[in-house]
Amino acid sequence: MKRLVFVTISLLSLAIFLQSNAQSGHMPQIGVATSYENDSLLSAAGFNYIEEGARKLFAPSIPDSTYQRTLGRFKKMHLKVPSCNLFLPATVRLVGPTANEEVILGYVDTLMQRAREAGVRIIVFGSAGARQLEPGLDPEQAKQQLIAISRKMAQVAEKYGRIIAIENLNKSEDNFINSLAIVTDIVKAVNHPNFRITADIYHMKREGEAPAAIAAAAPYLVHCHIAEKEGRRAPGTAKDDFVPYLAELKKANYKGNITIECGWKNMSEECRPALAYLRSQLETAYRK
Repeated sequence: MKRLVFVTISLLSLAIFLQSNAQSGHMPQIGVATSYENDSLLSAAGFNYIEEGARKLFAPSIPDSTYQRTLGRFKKMHLKVPSCNLFLPATVRLVGPTANEEVILGYVDTLMQRAREAGVRIIVFGSAGARQLEPGLDPEQAKQQLIAISRKMAQVAEKYGRIIAIENLNKSEDNFINSLAIVTDIVKAVNHPNFRITADIYHMKREGEAPAAIAAAAPYLVHCHIAEKEGRRAPGTAKDDFVPYLAELKKANYKGNITIECGWKNMSEECRPALAYLRSQLETAYRK
């Protein structure tokens, strides 16, 4: 009799859990932008993946022997590395008179080839140094130049089955592309399936950009970054309210991941509370 009651309760609990998930929709997996050296710590804390630095691991300047060691490390990790940030160095200029298409596309080709071998699907395109406006450069002219070279970079990404996901940055880091709305316009103009969007909620909050901007970006949205507005700290540090932004992701039927890209004072102490806080915010947003 006791066993029957236990089984009945378990089945009811499972049904409630499944119903709750169905009502809340598919909630994104959560990872951290950090070194793969933190794999064991973050795996034990309950995170789903790590987001590494693309140019640190895959740039043409990285010797093949070093790159091969990285591949070996990836195979032994508990967590996967489905995405990388830190795409292009400031020395690879994308706009202005010093931009060199051969250099750009050569760099991107090697990086994408290596990313494919490592199983990294999404390369986040912030790279403020590479895309910043030099003095005297016309913003509209630079925008058209960026669109043209982005289309060619997307063609290279397509060759290797990878996705470049351009992100919005705030004015303190980038003097050119400072809103998700501008990013959306650029992606529409590039018009290539391998050139998509990373919505960075930290930068949106810094710029005072409304959550509704996510709705316009939704058809192109494949990735998301998050951190608290003040000090770019981990979620929960100052109890920032992310629910309005996360609710827009839910409305958009977002299927991608959310990466915590922040500064840590002590990752080993802060990562579990940060994950719990963000999951709680997601639960609230996805049940709206």
